[in-house]
Amino acid sequence: MARNWPTLGRAADGWRGDLVIAAVAALVQVGGTALAARHQPDARTLDLSGYLLLAAGPVALIARRWQPVAVLATVFAATLGYTMLDYPGGPIWMALIIAFGGALIGGHRIAAYASLLAGYVGFLWLAKLTTGKPGPSVGVAVGLAAWLLFLLAGSELIRNRRAYARASRQRAIEERRSAYEADRRRASEERLGIARELHDVVAHSLSLINVQAAVALELMDGRPEQVRTALTAIKQVSREALADVQSVLDALRRPGEEAPLAPAPSLRAVADLIERAEATGLTVDARVTATVAALPSGVDAAGYRIVQEALTNVVRHANASIVAVWISADDGALVIEVDDDGTGWTRNRPGGGAGRSGSGIHGMRERAAALGGDLTAGRRAGGGWQVRARLPLGTRPEADTPSGGGEQPGDGARPDGITP
Repeated sequence: MARNWPTLGRAADGWRGDLVIAAVAALVQVGGTALAARHQPDARTLDLSGYLLLAAGPVALIARRWQPVAVLATVFAATLGYTMLDYPGGPIWMALIIAFGGALIGGHRIAAYASLLAGYVGFLWLAKLTTGKPGPSVGVAVGLAAWLLFLLAGSELIRNRRAYARASRQRAIEERRSAYEADRRRASEERLGIARELHDVVAHSLSLINVQAAVALELMDGRPEQVRTALTAIKQVSREALADVQSVLDALRRPGEEAPLAPAPSLRAVADLIERAEATGLTVDARVTATVAALPSGVDAAGYRIVQEALTNVVRHANASIVAVWISADDGALVIEVDDDGTGWTRNRPGGGAGRSGSGIHGMRERAAALGGDLTAGRRAGGGWQVRARLPLGTRPEADTPSGGGEQPGDGARPDGITP
């Protein structure tokens, strides 16, 4: 109900405005004509019928906002009837001028133009014929035509100005709406980007910490000397995770504030990802045949996050012993493949390998799609799981000497028996 108050207020303002206009028109038209009639002894005496005809037009103006054409017709008929009965002259046109302007400004141009033409003929000749008076002179006819054209031009000018003002308001509303929608889209994209960054950073690091903590608990009684290695790995990974999270938070700083100090993620640090995965007991073989130093920054960062998330999924879900990471250049695109020989078993989700489609894979697909690329993930024909991403490049990277965290395989085969 409260939402309707502004509308009701505007309606009340319209009623009050129309009442004021009608009252002013009645005062001028009835009162002014009554005063002018005292100086017209030859005219018909202003009786009750004359006063009613004079008052009919101003009273009809109350409804001009809702029925402008009907009001114009009513005022026209009352004014024409008054003149044809040879009542005294005076400001008898006040209500008709207002009704004409209201109809024209309201967009009823045909009715307004028709009333103008009918008024020129009716008031100039028809009224003269019914009263027996001689027809109008040329000067009177030209003068009335000039006055009607002036009235028409003034009403059209007001109508055009109001139409322009309405169009300007509508454009302003549309611009504000467009800006609001753009802000919402930008905020949504920023939220998704932040969510992907936090997921990639936190999920990867916490997965490694979880695995190392499980190893430490398992070895605590039987081989306590190896617990130190697991705890050292937990300490290193947690420290790096804190730095990564701080980097993401620093990226949220407003313009002009201190820039983040942590480096942006890059495939140049893929060896660190491989080292962390190997610390969990995996055998990782990597082959990098693309010049990662020459990659565009967006592709470089997305590639790093895809490798990071793929290795995180292997650690968490695959129950694998071997994982192969290939990073290569192919026809103007960076191709990333991460294959494992796992069964997909997890403690919380038996057989989860077939259903590894959580937010991690979704986030990887979003990263690839944002760069115009694509990413596929699923079971391999020979067993295990494969993630393959293709990220378009602005320029095709040159081949580089094979490098990585493990033994270099020969062409056409995955390392350590992982076949395509």
